[in-house]
Amino acid sequence: MLKAEVFEQLKTAMKEKNVLAKGVLTLVKSALDLAEKEKGDTLTPDEEIAIINREVKQTNQALEGAQNAGRADLIEKEEAKLVLLKSFLPKQLNEEEIANKLLAAGVTKGMNMGEAMKIAKPLLNGQAEGAMISKVVKSLI
Repeated sequence: MLKAEVFEQLKTAMKEKNVLAKGVLTLVKSALDLAEKEKGDTLTPDEEIAIINREVKQTNQALEGAQNAGRADLIEKEEAKLVLLKSFLPKQLNEEEIANKLLAAGVTKGMNMGEAMKIAKPLLNGQAEGAMISKVVKSLI
């Protein structure tokens, strides 16, 4: 379970007085706890990965804002958060690997984008960012 791993790393961060890791891990643990409470049952690994992906996406947006504002201090902080968050995700696939998986799953030329994404999203859950999946699907159809 991802939640247990997050909790263990949180305890380690507290012992080591790592403020950044403690903050990030506390946010992740809270998001996982809230989702579990809303569901009323334990989360599946796919649901946990979706929550981590959401946190990665929000951190990417914050990083982009910091870069646009030219805030080097925030850029460094957000990049460190991204590294920590991505450590909980499965190995990320490159474009060629994504394309091969999609072709094997039946994504072909002439297919509409909606149908192709319905196949791609569950197939690649957590293994690639949505923007990357969308880019590869567009190139295939």
